[in-house]
Amino acid sequence: MSSEHPEQRAEQAADQLPAQAEEERREQPIARKGMFGAKTTGDTSGYGGLIVRQSPKVSAPRPYGGPGGATERGEFDDIADELERALRGPGSSPEKTGPDFGDAIERVVVHRGELTFHVKREHLREVAKTMRDEPSLRFELCSGVSGVHYPKDEGAELHAVVHLLSITHNRRVRLEASCPDADPHIPSLVPVYPTSDWHERETYDFFGIVFDGHPALTRIEMPDDWVGHPQRKDYPLGGIPVEYRGAEIPPPDERRSYV
Repeated sequence: MSSEHPEQRAEQAADQLPAQAEEERREQPIARKGMFGAKTTGDTSGYGGLIVRQSPKVSAPRPYGGPGGATERGEFDDIADELERALRGPGSSPEKTGPDFGDAIERVVVHRGELTFHVKREHLREVAKTMRDEPSLRFELCSGVSGVHYPKDEGAELHAVVHLLSITHNRRVRLEASCPDADPHIPSLVPVYPTSDWHERETYDFFGIVFDGHPALTRIEMPDDWVGHPQRKDYPLGGIPVEYRGAEIPPPDERRSYV
């Protein structure tokens, strides 16, 4: 039985997607072995045997479809077309200022019933403002800003993911911008979406992404004098021994190995 709720439709469509063939996964290069400082199969945490492969960066082909699938033109195509038109694309006003769609959007990804625009960081604020103000888009609410750390993605190790909701059209979309670890700066969206204030502080706290233009970019979870950013994949797990019934359990990178 199908549901009329868009989020439930997306989940139902995702459940019907074919699993990626094991042979395809094995052909992809290995991006990382182990996690949180554990790198041996004998590590008792289980992280030592983890193998993470790097999927190729590809753009989704047209038609994008919608939350229910991509077999034919749908809701996601409408969003992409309206954004392209608004960003000085075909049919836009000659007086329109700002970046072209091709200059601002690096690629479009549709995966498991969800739409993501990968935006060049220097154009993130302009794209977000267009998503908010354009009547045919009208994504009025930023429901969250989160971070992702890809240590092997050279030149784009840190990603900021912006989750947008259109209350008017009942649609969801993501904007994703990346920056190198050596220059971890991404424009703040607080001037466009004030609700992103604390979300950007949390992303800065845990991942070290500096949101330029934020009114008060300080830690929000960790103590002010904390060293490092705990949700980065190169950050050791634990670091403080855990006491359990009189026994101390050290962090994974200090535990006994059985190899």
